[in-house]
Amino acid sequence: MDLPHQGYRATKPRARAAPPPAGSVLFDDTSAAAPPMSNQGYYTPAYNMEGTSNDMQGGAGMNNLFADPMANAAMMYGSSLANQGKDMVNKEISRFMSVNKLKYFFAVDTRYVLKKLMILMFPYTHQDWEVQYHRDTPLTPRQDVNAPDLYIPTMAFITYILLAGMALGIQKRFSPEVLGLCASTALVWIIIEVLVMLLSLYLLTVHSDLSTFDLVAYSGYKYVGMIVTVLSGLLFGSDGYFVALAWSSCALMFFIVRSLKMKILPSISSDSMGMGSSAKPQIRLYITVATAVFQPIIIYWLTSHLVR
Repeated sequence: MDLPHQGYRATKPRARAAPPPAGSVLFDDTSAAAPPMSNQGYYTPAYNMEGTSNDMQGGAGMNNLFADPMANAAMMYGSSLANQGKDMVNKEISRFMSVNKLKYFFAVDTRYVLKKLMILMFPYTHQDWEVQYHRDTPLTPRQDVNAPDLYIPTMAFITYILLAGMALGIQKRFSPEVLGLCASTALVWIIIEVLVMLLSLYLLTVHSDLSTFDLVAYSGYKYVGMIVTVLSGLLFGSDGYFVALAWSSCALMFFIVRSLKMKILPSISSDSMGMGSSAKPQIRLYITVATAVFQPIIIYWLTSHLVR
């Protein structure tokens, strides 16, 4: 039956041409040498790119990074900024304290620490209290037991805080707020003591070779006596506490007077020349005694609430 023609054109099937003979191929077939392409145009995972990618990333990538002038400039600029920042930090720290001088006060060893602790608790048997010098430079603490240090005060302060926490825990009064208040109070007291000492030396025009670190060291030695006092109170009660308090206070006062005597009470020949200059040794003596007498008050204030 014939179908009506409604705008459609009938198509006749075309016959497929025969493949050309081998001799007449104009171009070589290279499709077998390359991996098949996916629909997106990327290589399929069957193609092994591991060796090529490693070589490109490890070799050519790093070479391109270091060969790039912009990358080199950025690296040099970053290193220069880091060096400038380090110099600025060191400069700001040096404005307030000398790092080399601070290292001097921590140049200690075990032998020095043991000897210093024995002098702090039994200072009456120590004979030579003069600080040794070498070419106008004081010897380090590990070389001279009379030299002040900051290692013992620092460790004693930390031990006192830990011991205070243990004492509060035994009495069931421990809390982070109470322990923080105890630590901040002990730190504030030593800061006030050092500031009062510096202000007194400045206002009374007393010339000495005492530095701020020296004053911090001598003021921090009280924490050793405070540790002994608190331990005695925890072990032997109130009687042991007051006995240890009396012993530690007397030993610390004797130690402070004998140590500061060489620095605040130097023998100056001009002191004997006139009445005006003869008052300076008395002022120095008052400062030394006041500093020594003030230590037992602070010890009692910071330890009495820990022993009940």
